[in-house]
Amino acid sequence: QVQLVESGGGLVQAGGSLRLSCVASGRTLSGDNLAWFRQAPGKEREYVGRASGSGQNIFYKDSVKGRFTISRDNARNAVYLQMNSLKPEDTAVYYCAAAGFGDNWRTYNYWGQGTQVTVSS
Repeated sequence: QVQLVESGGGLVQAGGSLRLSCVASGRTLSGDNLAWFRQAPGKEREYVGRASGSGQNIFYKDSVKGRFTISRDNARNAVYLQMNSLKPEDTAVYYCAAAGFGDNWRTYNYWGQGTQVTVSS
C-alpha cells in the first residue's frame, strides 16, 4: 500500500517562503506522475503542478509560475514544492498525489493527508 506523508506547512507573512515535502513509501513511484493540489475552505480542489516520473517534465498552474518550483528525488521517493513570494490567495490545504495523469485530481490514486499553508496579509 502506498503512503504519502507531507510536511512543511505553516503560517507565513505575504512575500515569505515555505518548502513542502512529500515522501512516499510502499513502492517506488519513479514511473508515476507526482502532483500537488490545494483546496481552500468552501472552494474546489485545484491543481498546482506536477512532475513526470523522470522529473524532466514539470508543469504548473499559471498563477504560480515563477513563484513555485516542483522537484523530485526518486532515490528518496520524494517530491518537493518550494513556494516563494507567497500571497494570501495561496492559503489552502496542500496535498501531494501520486499515480495519476494530467491536472485532474480525480485520476490520482494516492494522496497525502494534506498540510495547511496560511499566508497572512
